[in-house]
Amino acid sequence: MLSRWLFSVSHKDIGLLYLGFALFAGLIGTSLSMFIRLELAMPGKGLLEGNGQLYNVLITGHGLIMLLFMVMPALFGGFGNWLTPILIGAPDVAFPRLNNISFWFNPPAFLLLILSTLVEQGAGLGWTAYPPLSIQHSGAAVDLAILSLHLNGMSSILGSINLLVTVAGMRAAGMKPNQIPLFVWSIVLTAILVILSVPVLAAALIMLLTDRNLNTSYFCESGDLVLYQHLFWFFGHPEVYILILPAFGIVSHVISFFCNKPVFGVLGMISAMSAIAVLGFIVWAHHMFTVGLDLDTIAYFTSATMIIGVPTGMKIFSWLATIYAGRVWFTVPMWFAVGFLALFTMGGVTGIVLANGGVDMLVHDTYYVVAHFHYVLSMGAVFGIFAGLYFWLGLMTGLSYHEGRGMLHFVTLFIGVNLTFFPMHMLGLAGMPRRMFDYADCFAGWNSLSSYGSLVSFFSLLLLAGPVSLIPQDKVTAAPSSATTLEWLLPATPANHTFSQLPVLRTAIAA
Repeated sequence: MLSRWLFSVSHKDIGLLYLGFALFAGLIGTSLSMFIRLELAMPGKGLLEGNGQLYNVLITGHGLIMLLFMVMPALFGGFGNWLTPILIGAPDVAFPRLNNISFWFNPPAFLLLILSTLVEQGAGLGWTAYPPLSIQHSGAAVDLAILSLHLNGMSSILGSINLLVTVAGMRAAGMKPNQIPLFVWSIVLTAILVILSVPVLAAALIMLLTDRNLNTSYFCESGDLVLYQHLFWFFGHPEVYILILPAFGIVSHVISFFCNKPVFGVLGMISAMSAIAVLGFIVWAHHMFTVGLDLDTIAYFTSATMIIGVPTGMKIFSWLATIYAGRVWFTVPMWFAVGFLALFTMGGVTGIVLANGGVDMLVHDTYYVVAHFHYVLSMGAVFGIFAGLYFWLGLMTGLSYHEGRGMLHFVTLFIGVNLTFFPMHMLGLAGMPRRMFDYADCFAGWNSLSSYGSLVSFFSLLLLAGPVSLIPQDKVTAAPSSATTLEWLLPATPANHTFSQLPVLRTAIAA
């Protein structure tokens, strides 16, 4: 049984491996965030006894784990591998053995990242690893983290090539581009972004590694510190869309199924996702408004960033039109999709605020920025993961979930993440800087509220084991007696139900 998992070349087995790995890494990354929030629950020495280096190690580990070892493996590796061949009518991916090795790059990469927190004093860099701090860090901690990112990037590139070739060469005969399901389109665009952006990060990390160990001067001494930021953010901004595009695809399928109608304006949705992917490559310097760019450059990056709001708005309105015109069946996956719409829209609106160079000068590196990207990722991408998990659970595992407990999971998570991250907007506007383990007493109220919210969020993740009660589908009954006592949470549908008849095959081959 173990060898079947270790050496399997089935896209379904590898997709489940990705999802299991993402769940494990996500629990560790979430635990690190709890240490961060408990330290910030009150001003002064907290849980970490004023150890700022340890605090920055936690910040670094949390950011890298959640982005590269939880969200990306779950959405792109897990759902991408499991669903893409099925949705295009292919028997498997183009290169099954390459698919296997692309997964097995991840566990050693994750282990190296964990080791980097234990060597010397750990890598307390922040996930961006800006020099000169990353160059002056002594010991092997930063070198281990860099090697971890290289292995993770190799995994992403190999997986992207595999999925691109699969869609281009193995889709069903007669399946035209406009007949390819939206989820597959999101995977294709994500793969293109990975192939074009990750090598740039690899180049920046190699230069950083040689600056640290071989006395080169790419970034330090006679080198250019801002060059690293350009290279990093040329990867870093497309990375945001690498994380969120597969969630767009999942939400499109969930909304279409539970509204009992096709997504409104499919060609418009494909065009919008493509535009987002293209524009994502030409706006990287909006992360760098404070480095001394000239006014013309600031004006360009401000304008280009705001333009991204147009295709993003097209997608939001298409989803809303689908819901408005459909016969909506509110279940757990649908609620997560609706939560995604609300919270991702909130994150997008604050992104438009930060796109303005003049405003960004005031709130750069404050908790307003932290709130913005957590609304996009912690609530956008993660809600997309949960929507997909509940929606395709029956197809992937042959097991069902309990509707009432699933709703309890959604409600507690929705309340928890909003309690955690909405107060951060207030903290940022008040001027509280990010990555600081202590703060002035005037920020104590909002920080306490945010820390209470993180406890609620953590509790909701513990509830995740409850809805997925692992009931075999042939044992699921629709009897009213199977309802939980939380009947006010239940929609007007059977309390326990199965999604054995999922829309996956329905949308697979339109020709």
